[in-house]
Amino acid sequence: MADVHPKEIRSYNMSRIRSKDTKPEMLVRRFLFAQGFRYRLHDKKLPGKPDIVLPKYKTVIFIHGCFWHGHEGCKYYVVPKTRTEWWQNKICRNQHNDESAVSLLRAKQFTVITIWECQLKKALINDTLQELITTLHSA
Repeated sequence: MADVHPKEIRSYNMSRIRSKDTKPEMLVRRFLFAQGFRYRLHDKKLPGKPDIVLPKYKTVIFIHGCFWHGHEGCKYYVVPKTRTEWWQNKICRNQHNDESAVSLLRAKQFTVITIWECQLKKALINDTLQELITTLHSA
């Protein structure tokens, strides 16, 4: 099935999607900073350019969008009805890159934490952030 938008509109829509400083990422960053944690952002020297790097704890945090990283069983991950094969390939590549980055980071003795976008919604955010703090203190 062809795209429902003309090429110019699709290009504009895609250009508005950010990979850094997303709302879920900013939420976690503000919380960590308020709790006294200091971190680096998007370290290009590390595999996968983790969203947040806590060198003191040798821990990295990836904050994944449910759609872009194919969060199985999540209501926010719905494969589009147009260009389905292209989207499935794209999401599959993202998942493969995620797995590769995690294994390389673990080989470097990093603790890897993945937080999904859906875990930062109102119903789950408090539990997610408390679990994050518990994990960091045990690292």
